[in-house]
Amino acid sequence: MSGQGIILLAVAIGSAAGGVLRYLVREWSVYWFSSSFPYGTLIVNVVGCLVAGCLLSYWQQTMVSPVAKAALMVGFLGALTTFSSFSVDTLLLIEQQKLLKALLNIALNMSLSLIAVFLGAWIGGRIGQA
Repeated sequence: MSGQGIILLAVAIGSAAGGVLRYLVREWSVYWFSSSFPYGTLIVNVVGCLVAGCLLSYWQQTMVSPVAKAALMVGFLGALTTFSSFSVDTLLLIEQQKLLKALLNIALNMSLSLIAVFLGAWIGGRIGQA
């Protein structure tokens, strides 16, 4: 298999794992919290951004294979944190005339995800220095 083929396979495997985890977190969040707010999407977006920031910062200081980068960042985190779920959840809240919840969903996903990616970058930088 060519180098590009290996990377594509790595992305596919990472995507499958990320998609399954996103589904499980969503189901778990409905069980533990409620279905009145898309907590699952919020959780995967914030945690995924934290991990992405950590990996990006750490990888700047270490040698990591392009296959691992593609599998984790593009595949796993891409499938885990896809903002299409966020967008659909927000649209559904608007259609249900739950405008305050829709705005809360937008504000929390955007602010907490940005904070998480910066925090993750800071953590990754500290790990790389260790």
